[in-house]
Amino acid sequence: MSKKRGSGTSVAAEAGNTRNVRDLSGRPRGRRRRLSRLAWVWIAAGLVVAGVGGFLAWRVATDANGAFQPPWFSGYVDVTVVPQYPFDAPLGEATKNVTLAFVVANAGQACTPSWGSTYSLDAAKASLRLEERIAKLRSNGGAIAVSFGGSVNSELANSCQNVAELEKAYRAVLERYNPATIDFDIEGTNLTDSAAWQRRAAVVAALQKERSKEGHSLAVWLTLPVTPQGLTDAGTSAVDQMLAAGVHLAGVNIMTMNYGSSRSASQSMLDAGTSAAQATHEQLSIIYQRAGMTLDSEQIWRKMGLTPMIGRNDLPGEVFDLDAARDLNSFALSKGVTRVSMWSLNRDTSCPQDTSEGPASHICSGINQGSQRFSDVLGAGFQGKLH
Repeated sequence: MSKKRGSGTSVAAEAGNTRNVRDLSGRPRGRRRRLSRLAWVWIAAGLVVAGVGGFLAWRVATDANGAFQPPWFSGYVDVTVVPQYPFDAPLGEATKNVTLAFVVANAGQACTPSWGSTYSLDAAKASLRLEERIAKLRSNGGAIAVSFGGSVNSELANSCQNVAELEKAYRAVLERYNPATIDFDIEGTNLTDSAAWQRRAAVVAALQKERSKEGHSLAVWLTLPVTPQGLTDAGTSAVDQMLAAGVHLAGVNIMTMNYGSSRSASQSMLDAGTSAAQATHEQLSIIYQRAGMTLDSEQIWRKMGLTPMIGRNDLPGEVFDLDAARDLNSFALSKGVTRVSMWSLNRDTSCPQDTSEGPASHICSGINQGSQRFSDVLGAGFQGKLH
């Protein structure tokens, strides 16, 4: 993404009195009263409903790696962009979940976390009022995820080569903001750094286990670039390394944007996105099999997220409009995709003037949205909440 921006219940039937009584014909009834045919019909219907309901509840509640959340939408918020996006005052249900971006290495300090390389965690508290705004969002029924990485700066695992210091840096973020979901948006040269992936995977696996023992869940997402042909080789290797290290991945979120020459001139942005999703679905099936986990088609879709860049993308000729957003939303719902995001909530408005030329804006979409918001369109039907 451009930063240029248990217990079950059962029913026991107790059968009447235990005396040997007779009916009007003088025949013994036996020790249990007979149930009427209508009663048996009702019992059978109840068992069917209970069975189906229990099965559906199990399907919604679990997946191959544990707990599964209902489908959710969470737009990215670029924390350091001015003017600040008021994520603490949600405009509607679709903006109650936000993914705050990006935590990276502080400038000149390889193992120190920062927002956008310019605000230390303490500086973000003081200058951006970040913790105050997070608390306000939560009081308004919202929730956050924290995203590490982005396309411009160095993600912590790429710059910090001391594993103990890297673990300390990640833990500092988790303890300060207490997110139940974290996201690794890894792009460019950060994506191809295999040694960094080894460090990242080992530390994240350890932190995930640590938090689980403390009674805190930690859902981990990888956000990766794609072409219409799916994940890159570096992307598939990244998923392999995380699984091999024992990380329980909540899912892989693909950036359906900025395709460049990999998208044919006749292929729309929507078609490129759905093609990328289908191809990634096939790749993930193979990746999980390779890791010793066989997931069916539905389970693979549940381990996927889709994230377009709304409006004008960074590359010339790439425009993701509201019609494409509606159709991508329908596609995601039909497949059972768990997560839909977008880059970014900061940009979810028309620009004050024509921006058909020049780079994509940080603070508007570059197209005429009228009174509509991409967040409402993409988030329709994704009512799950982050913790």
